[in-house]
Amino acid sequence: MSVDPEAGTPVLLVGVRDEFVTRPWMSPDRHWPDHPGLVGGRDLEAGGTWLAAGPAERRVAALLNGEGTAAPAAGRRSRGELPLLAAEAGELPPVDLFRYDPFHLVLGGLDGVRLWSWDGERLAEEKLPGGVHMIVNTGWDRSDSDPRTAWFRPRFARAARPEWTAGGSTERFWGEWLDPASGAGMGGTAGGTAEGAAEGTAGDAVGGAVAWDDPRALIVRRRLPDGRIFASLSVTLVALAPEGLRYDFCPQPDDPSTWHEIDTSRGRPPGRRRRARG
Repeated sequence: MSVDPEAGTPVLLVGVRDEFVTRPWMSPDRHWPDHPGLVGGRDLEAGGTWLAAGPAERRVAALLNGEGTAAPAAGRRSRGELPLLAAEAGELPPVDLFRYDPFHLVLGGLDGVRLWSWDGERLAEEKLPGGVHMIVNTGWDRSDSDPRTAWFRPRFARAARPEWTAGGSTERFWGEWLDPASGAGMGGTAGGTAEGAAEGTAGDAVGGAVAWDDPRALIVRRRLPDGRIFASLSVTLVALAPEGLRYDFCPQPDDPSTWHEIDTSRGRPPGRRRRARG
């Protein structure tokens, strides 16, 4: 997240969704009749989302899984409904938190950015000050303790901030932000084979790319001991400005050419289902 109240685009968000590759999903669209004003990718297993944008309100909410005490299986609710509720209400709604597994929920608007962290027992709320911030599964990383934070925060901070323009390609709008948002050459397969990448054991850095399993990598792909593959399935860029909301999406993080702008206007045809890529 980047927060600059004086900028033409006061809030910028980069979101990477890491999930098991067999979990089906749909690309961003207006998928929820109960939330007709929201746009986001839809998780077909639980029906919710990892990120919801409200174009009319200039608002975005994103969810990360947290650490702590899991909710009881009986009565457990999907965390994927929380971004929808928060983006619509402009705040964390009055839900029974004990029915949700631990999470971090980020809500950005023209009035600033707030973060709620629930560990299964206690809820913490914070407002992010101006600057560039990294939020990971352990929460808001203020100290660069996470290798990804130490590597990527200064790169986002150095990149020229995109100014608001209507339309235009992803490359034109985001400029220098697009490279770190695409992994900054990290998480590639240079020096290794495609099979090695699937195993999470791609070779050492060659020409700027780094192994998928490098702890600094933003884009990841790992094969777990049980054979399942856990990987970065998509990347999202959102800019909030008084003039509007810009939403760009990369459905194949290993191929930056798949970046495109999401049409947030009403009345578009339903989005396509994304097939699992093993």
